[in-house]
Amino acid sequence: MIINPKTQVKFKQEGKTAFFNTLKGRIDQHFNTLGKSRHANFTMVVKTLVMLSAYIIPFFCIVFLQPSWPISLLLWTIMGTGLAGIGMCIMHDANHGSYSSNKNINTLLGHTLNMVGGSVCNWKIQHNILHHTYTNIAHMDEDIADKGVLRFNPHTPHRVILKFQYLYACAFYGIMTLYWAVAKDFIQYARFSKYGLNKGTKPYDKRVFIKILLDKVVYFSLFIGLPLWMGVPVWSLVAGFLLMHFTAGIILTLVFQIAHTIEGTKHPLPDANGHIENAWAIHQMETTTNFATGNRFLTFYLGGLNYQVEHHLFPNICHVHYPAIAPIVKKTAEEFGIPYLEKKTFMDGIRSHFNLLKSLGRLPKASEAIG
Repeated sequence: MIINPKTQVKFKQEGKTAFFNTLKGRIDQHFNTLGKSRHANFTMVVKTLVMLSAYIIPFFCIVFLQPSWPISLLLWTIMGTGLAGIGMCIMHDANHGSYSSNKNINTLLGHTLNMVGGSVCNWKIQHNILHHTYTNIAHMDEDIADKGVLRFNPHTPHRVILKFQYLYACAFYGIMTLYWAVAKDFIQYARFSKYGLNKGTKPYDKRVFIKILLDKVVYFSLFIGLPLWMGVPVWSLVAGFLLMHFTAGIILTLVFQIAHTIEGTKHPLPDANGHIENAWAIHQMETTTNFATGNRFLTFYLGGLNYQVEHHLFPNICHVHYPAIAPIVKKTAEEFGIPYLEKKTFMDGIRSHFNLLKSLGRLPKASEAIG
């Protein structure tokens, strides 16, 4: 269920706080003093080419060179890392409008999401609106919502099987992008339409549905139909395609989960009047965690998603600038007595995430368990 965000959930002072006003002024001064753009730079362009190449070049090798099966599986694995890289480094910034000041460039690069099996229409609602506004709020945050036999929020129902979720979670994480490509967009479309989040008329909603359907037809025609037509064996294609998605699913899910679903992050609930205790900016600080910010490789590959605090406060700034503004955010948070959550390494984040999964999976009183 999604609570209607238009009427039921509001933040204290609508996010206008001394903390955020001070911070925003300092960030503005940072860019003005340096005379730098908030959008992509040369590093970002290089990164874009690297991620696209990691996804496209191996596919052409598989289809047109048809190497041995072990080499083919290696190429599919590289495609999986490229798929995740496109999601984290290209389409994410573009669909936030932070890649370029040119809307057409953002639109073009934002549609790289369609190249990897997703839909821009749904993603902007799921991520830009629901996740970035209502972070970690049960029934509101689609990105961190419970997934069937996985529980990520202490305020959602418990089931007996969840006792073992920390053991089987990765198996479900691995099918995330495949589920997205096959079914998720259609399920989300129906749900978003039901709750009026598509913000369109019935004819408009029909056009959106047709666009999603055509996107899927093009995607599967290219990545399944073309290899079959070129003579790639069915068994090899199926194994490789699943391996690609499993690789991407594991990477993407873990990266997003350890930014919000770890020990120490809060999961606030609105009061009887639909109000969240804190202003929006402070809410973001309490529900979001940085990790491995000292790791230059991860900062490059993860599209700055290890700087989640900065991203949630300033999603309109391209992620290549997060390392430079992070000290400003941290210093300002300390001055106002606001938590600045971070894990030193990626593995620290992973351990904390699975510790939380184990904690959330513990059986409550028998009368509270479901199923």
